[in-house]
Amino acid sequence: QVQFVESGGGLVQAGDSLTLSCAAAGSSVRTFSLYAMAWFRQAPGKEREFVLSIGFAGGHFYYAEPAKGRFTISRDNVKNTVYLQMNNLQPEDTAIYYCAKGAMATAYSGASNERFTEWGQGTQATVSA
Repeated sequence: QVQFVESGGGLVQAGDSLTLSCAAAGSSVRTFSLYAMAWFRQAPGKEREFVLSIGFAGGHFYYAEPAKGRFTISRDNVKNTVYLQMNNLQPEDTAIYYCAKGAMATAYSGASNERFTEWGQGTQATVSA
């Protein structure tokens, strides 16, 4: 059963912006507003890496270093959707981006295999030089 559906990926040029969306689906809708949400990415030939997360109410954040200053996470608990706004994209941002549901309400890092319970299928973002 699909728990989250990402969209908004595509091909852009360096310096462009892109906004990804992740909508809860199925049973995940009922508990979406209770848990933190996060974005991860996996570049070709690399392991999946944590990007940033947001707390259940949208007022608490946790950013990995690559996201600081360029990426913003937000959520709409009425629409059961979390967003990733990416600015000044660079070729090294090329990756499949995944959203994930946290195991707790407050934002936390996913950089050390911390547990995230449900995942989307991913959306590809490609940045050309």
